[in-house]
Amino acid sequence: MDNVAARAALDRLIAERHERYEALSRLIGRNPAYIQQYIKRGTPRKLDEADRRVLARYFGVEERLLGGPEETPVVSLSRKRATPAVVVVPRLALGASAGAGSLDDDERASGAFAFDAAWLRTMGVKGEGLSIIRVDGESMAPTLNDGDDIMVDRADAAPRLRDGIYVLRLDDMLMVKRVAMGPKRGRFSVLSDNSHYPDWTDIDPALVDIVGRVVWTGRRVG
Repeated sequence: MDNVAARAALDRLIAERHERYEALSRLIGRNPAYIQQYIKRGTPRKLDEADRRVLARYFGVEERLLGGPEETPVVSLSRKRATPAVVVVPRLALGASAGAGSLDDDERASGAFAFDAAWLRTMGVKGEGLSIIRVDGESMAPTLNDGDDIMVDRADAAPRLRDGIYVLRLDDMLMVKRVAMGPKRGRFSVLSDNSHYPDWTDIDPALVDIVGRVVWTGRRVG
């Protein structure tokens, strides 16, 4: 396959899987603009062999589709089955619960996590609209501790609001808090799991921007 066709094939895979150029660039250890420059500008002219192998394994396709030799077999992590599809979730360079910030699509990413797509589906989560951010502070301890990573599903926000833990913006402050629906239609409370921090009860929803629901957390042990 020639270089132009290989770039087109990779761009098609990215669009079909709703991936991001920056996240895939980080997956192969390159600068965030690397994949976009390869596809849009043809720089580099062709993918490095190691980069091509990682991307083929990630998408579960033959290397020849991305410019590899025609005789290259389907790449897989196991000789018995094809590589499972994974979803790359960007880790944003911001924290929630203390400090202003946003979760806009252009927010600066500081890395990425790869999650098994089938595992995400078991949690009712799709690849689109997911971000990883850091927990700042102890207001949600012991449920969430300072420095924990949390996965935020921006597709699950205000229209589906229900009891649970959410990232929200209140008074221009980005926070991670527990939301408890109240008896009055549309009203809810914003609660801290740590009793040493304040709660806000019976809030007017117009005063709060619900960014997304927290669906997973990870932390360092030891």
